[in-house]
Parts: sequence; C-alpha cells; structure tokens
Amino acid sequence: MTLEKKATIVSSSIATILIIIKLIIGILSGSVSVLASAIDSVLDLIVSAFNLFAITKSEKPADEEFNYGRGKIEALAAVIEGTVITMSGLFILYEAIKKAVNKEITQLLDTSILVMGVSIVLTVGLVLFLNYVAKKTNNLVIRSDALHYKTDIYSNGAILLALFLIKLTGIQIIDSLFGGAIAVYIIYSAYAIIKEGVLMLLDVALDKKIVDSIKDIIISTNGVTDYHFLKTRKSGKTNFVDVHVVMTPDISLLEAHRIADTIEDKIKKLDNKSNWSITIHLDPYDDSDINT
Repeated sequence: MTLEKKATIVSSSIATILIIIKLIIGILSGSVSVLASAIDSVLDLIVSAFNLFAITKSEKPADEEFNYGRGKIEALAAVIEGTVITMSGLFILYEAIKKAVNKEITQLLDTSILVMGVSIVLTVGLVLFLNYVAKKTNNLVIRSDALHYKTDIYSNGAILLALFLIKLTGIQIIDSLFGGAIAVYIIYSAYAIIKEGVLMLLDVALDKKIVDSIKDIIISTNGVTDYHFLKTRKSGKTNFVDVHVVMTPDISLLEAHRIADTIEDKIKKLDNKSNWSITIHLDPYDDSDINT
C-alpha cells in the first residue's frame, strides 16, 4: 500500500472518530459551533473517502484509453474538495445567523470544551502526518487534505475559545460570532484549493522558476543554438515538457540524441519528487515562423 493511500485511510479514521463525538455533543449542547464542527467532520470523511478513490485511480499507469495517465483525477478531487469545504462554510454561517436570531442557549459547556480539546489534539497529529506525506510525495490531494485539516485546527481552537468565553461571561451570542468567523475563514481557505485544481485541469504552465530553469538548461547545453515552442504542464505527479531544440544542420543523429538526453537528465533533476515526461523535437534550423 502506498504512503498516499495510508494517509487517506488515517484521515478517514480520524474523521469518523470526530464525527461521533462532535455530533453527540453538538446536538445535546445546542452549540452551533460544535455542531458546525461536527458537520465539517462529516464532510471531511466524505472528502477523505473520495481522495482514496482519486489516488487509487490516478496511480494507474498510462494505457491505450488514457495515453497520458489519469493524473488529472487529483486536480478534479481538489476542486471537489474545495467546493465541499465552501459548502460547509456556508452551512456554518447559516447556523450561526439562525442561532443569533433565535437567541438559543448553549448547554453542556464543560463536556463541549473537553470534546473540542480532544478534537484539537487528534487533528494536530493528523496534520503533522499529512504534511509529512505531502512533502514526501508532492501529491496535490494530500496537500489539499492537509490544508483542510489545518483549517480545522484554527476553527476548533476558535470554538474552544468561544466556549470558554461563554462559560465565563454567559453571553450566548459569542457562539454565533465565532461560528460565523470560522465559516468565513473556511470559505476563504477553500479558494486556494479550488484555484490550484482548476489551473491544473486547464493545463497551466509549471511554476515560473522551474520554466526559467528549463530555459537556462536548454540554451546553456553545448550543441544547442536556439529553442522554441516550449510548453509545460502538470498532471498529478507528472510534469510534462515539450520543446523544439535547434542544432546545426550537419550534426549527426547520434550526437543530437546525446544532447537531447543531456537536456532531459538536467531537467529531471529540477524536481526529484515528480515524474517527468519530456518530448524534445530536434530542428536543424529555427522553423518557428513557418510552423506558427
């Protein structure tokens, strides 16, 4: 079993535990913050299960039906996850406003505080593990999952603070105010996840620093006189590079192939965590004007 799959299984398990304890206390206490956190944990479980499916599918090798592999499933999963996070934020905002309007009272404060404390400890441990996996694998789905649970730490901390303040002051609207603030933060954090996923689906170019490094590698390689039609994109864990490299017309095929291999080897060293698919078209002269 891959490290990515293990990470999604751990996420699903933690989410299940948090769902059970938060739902019970959220319903019994009437705290919109705790209930909102429980709903968010339900969504966490759904997202983690979907992530497991996405990673399993994206790891399949290229075949006759999917010549370039299924890496974009990761981007699709990130977009769906970001959308789910946004929906949960809107629901929490709705519940916060409703409680403030109806002037509902929070019960079982001590138990709620204990539950949120346990939730924070479990979530911190999960985020540390997911960040480790994300750095090791550079997987977009795992990075999205880690970001998602990181927002949970902040939201759970805010909920814990709100419950303490309610206990000390007896001011019930604090629950709604904190719940609303958490909702806005959750919606804001989802934007980055959705943006990255959408850009990958649209074949956005690789990071500018990497593209500039690729250009430097090509033009500085002995035997290369120029280049054109450089295109890059990312699909899952694979970076794709297409480029036309210009060499002298009298160069031998063997030497031209050796130079292309040298360029490929240098480019691959730019990011050892990713797979690379590099296509180099060899030109005896600059034909960019002809083929534009």
